[in-house]
Amino acid sequence: MAYASIASLVRTMELLLTSDSPMLSLTFDLKEEIIELYKKVSSIEAFLKNSEKQIHNHMAMTELEARIKGFANVVEDKIEFGLREAMIAEDEMQRGKAHEELRESLQRVAKDIDRVQKESKKIQQHKGSQASTLSLLRDTSSSEILPNLDVSNNMVGRDKEKKRMLEELRGGSKDELKVIPIVGMGGIGKTTLAKQVFNHPSIQSRFDIRAWATISKEYNVKEILLSLLQSIINIDDKVYSRDEAELADLLQKKLKCRRYLIVIDDIWSYKAWDDTRQCFPIDNNGSRILLTTRHTEVAIYASSSNLLLKMSLMNSDESWNLFKSKAFANESFTPELETIGEKIANKCQGLPLTIVVVAGLLSKSKRTKEEWENVAENIKSFVTKDPDEQCLRVLGLSYSYLPNDLKACLLYFGIFPEDSEISVKRLLRLWIAEGFLKLEGDLEEEAKNRLQDLVDRCLVLVSKRSADGRKIKTCRIHDLVHELCLREAQSQNFLFIRNDKTESAPRVGCQWISIQKSQQTDVEFQDEHWFRSLTHKLCWLIRTPTDDDKSPLRRIRSIFLFAAPSLSNNSNLKLGHLNLIRILDLSSMYFSSFPLQILSLFLLRYLSFSTRNSFGIPRGLCRLLNLQTFIVRGPSVSGLIPYCFTKKILSRFQNIKKLCIRGHVYDYGVHKEDMDLHHLVDLHQLETLSVKVDRYQVSHWSSRFHKSPVYVPSAIHFPIKLKKLKLVGTRLSWEELNIIGQWPNLEVLKLKPNACRGLEWRPIEGRFPQLKFLLIEGTNLKCWKATNDHFPALEHLVIRHCFHLEEIPIEFADIYSLQLIELQNCTAKLLASAVLIQEEQESLGSKAVDVRSYNDPAECELNGSDSDSD
Repeated sequence: MAYASIASLVRTMELLLTSDSPMLSLTFDLKEEIIELYKKVSSIEAFLKNSEKQIHNHMAMTELEARIKGFANVVEDKIEFGLREAMIAEDEMQRGKAHEELRESLQRVAKDIDRVQKESKKIQQHKGSQASTLSLLRDTSSSEILPNLDVSNNMVGRDKEKKRMLEELRGGSKDELKVIPIVGMGGIGKTTLAKQVFNHPSIQSRFDIRAWATISKEYNVKEILLSLLQSIINIDDKVYSRDEAELADLLQKKLKCRRYLIVIDDIWSYKAWDDTRQCFPIDNNGSRILLTTRHTEVAIYASSSNLLLKMSLMNSDESWNLFKSKAFANESFTPELETIGEKIANKCQGLPLTIVVVAGLLSKSKRTKEEWENVAENIKSFVTKDPDEQCLRVLGLSYSYLPNDLKACLLYFGIFPEDSEISVKRLLRLWIAEGFLKLEGDLEEEAKNRLQDLVDRCLVLVSKRSADGRKIKTCRIHDLVHELCLREAQSQNFLFIRNDKTESAPRVGCQWISIQKSQQTDVEFQDEHWFRSLTHKLCWLIRTPTDDDKSPLRRIRSIFLFAAPSLSNNSNLKLGHLNLIRILDLSSMYFSSFPLQILSLFLLRYLSFSTRNSFGIPRGLCRLLNLQTFIVRGPSVSGLIPYCFTKKILSRFQNIKKLCIRGHVYDYGVHKEDMDLHHLVDLHQLETLSVKVDRYQVSHWSSRFHKSPVYVPSAIHFPIKLKKLKLVGTRLSWEELNIIGQWPNLEVLKLKPNACRGLEWRPIEGRFPQLKFLLIEGTNLKCWKATNDHFPALEHLVIRHCFHLEEIPIEFADIYSLQLIELQNCTAKLLASAVLIQEEQESLGSKAVDVRSYNDPAECELNGSDSDSD
């Protein structure tokens, strides 16, 4: 993974040299040295990327890669330490000293780079002209060979097993509760089969409640209960703060007298079943529990009347059908490749996970006999008596064939606990913060492309998609792929996992620390003493200055916390000496107040934590010049307070893409002299903006400030490149929406309660050319007029709690892109107008819009409306 280290260094230097970088002033007098160094480092990055395409002396290359990784780490250390010293310097003398030390360091490392370049040239001279057996497989992008594969978790084959499972779930005695286990080895398709029947239309209509939880080897009863409840109710902080007994009681009450289907995926022990079974009421109403497990004895122990589905390995026909569906999709193939492909499928010995991963690998290759025969030979050498080990070896082969820039992205999944369902937004932002992507074009789009590439290779599984199916919302990896990621990341000293079973400390040079919970119950987890016992060694290390070359935390760049209690005293978190930290993902930790020591972590790029209290965001946050992502999850801290937005502060966040400003009426009125929201228009990279004015009671001041003027920015002061805009309580006039309607890129507009004031909205012709989603909620709007060239791209219209609006413009029948109209708690006349639009489209012979009406918010959520997500 020398490539990951050198790429990180290149990204750090690119951030310094970007013209609008706030760090540029700190290194201005060193710009020539940095540019010269950047050219040399970039050439080594290109060498590593190209070296995977050519034959080379494997031993010499391995040694060189080790040297490159080491020197890249040292160079990045020196640059970032020098920057930090310059940032904390109290006067020009100290700043000058820091610059001089950095200059000397750059001059020394330049000599090391020269030596590495000479070695790389020697290797290049001995490459020869013959392409490596890995070259075409690694060098081909999906767009050159195949259209993007929609590798969903759709099942190929297994028709008999699926039919039997559906019969067991729907048939038999209509009264008794049945527990039905699916048993088989890892990678055989147990979870895929369970998902197929779980989402089958006949199953959806039969059961009142369907819920899913994944257990794994190391499980936590509270997390299982929360996973099941999440399928039934909205999980808020109040629910999350309940203890295990309270959650079990809540789950029982929600399931009581309802026909339910519960899936417990990947259960490993008797105890895991005993810990959860008491939560499921026996009402003799046809409810079912479906388990998946690798262990026959667990399946027999849990099953009802010895009900058991044992999954066998695929036969040769099933293996070939699965292989060709992934390797070729709908593309044609030659008889020669068919013959080799059948051999490869048979050598996978009927294990579906192995088949789809190898097929995914070959879907990225140019279809030549030589390449495919080489893969067939490699797979043959991996045959062992242990099926799990054989599968891991084949996964390792697929990993070795990955392009270097994808390897780091895949290994990064190892930081998450096994069987995690991972938010794609979170994952992509972390990849960007780590420096995995070259700073060109749209970074998020490039990150999405990399994720899609891993999905196409069947190494990453799609868990949830957006309502229109275009975007991946959450993803996961198979537990055997997770094991591979852990092996590789730990063997290369990138990752250290800390849990209550880990006694060792990270090795010198480790970059990612993931703190996880492996205990099986939730006893004492909310106690701070538990957290201190879990992290006592890390805390001791964190108090050790990291300018010591022997410090295990010398290279720590990222810390992830997946297990933590609430901290009533933020001093329990010791961060002061993490000088090089760039990612602090503490989203599972709840702070009682803003942890001020974070403000000294000047190189921080990603920060996330949670709170159950209300507190402000300090102005000192603008000192974190490298911050790209800042997330606070809590009851009221969902945005920055308006008076934080002075011209000076806004100038420090020129590259921000998503911004939420939230405050009370008081904040927008009394502090008007401190803020300058008009300068929002200067945030040229901003894509998503949310402005919220809270008008509810604010202690004893509320009556006074309900009458005060609210100084929110006019629409003319919003950046015109916005793609998403959400307004709450801003009370803009409907006329101002005509300004917003001119924006060329706006796709999502959410007008929440009191966003606009006035009784009539008459858009001007040609407005909202790209708008796809429109939400209007809680307004006194009475009359809405439109022409047939308004909203030409609109797909989804949502209207909520608009008790005075009686008609949607009939011209909406001419919007051929319109797919869905949702009405919630609206008048009968408004519903009638929506139906009229539907009928008008039918009469014109076009596909009619889907019209849905709800009177209950829970009913709206149950039907999958995603309208309120940012």
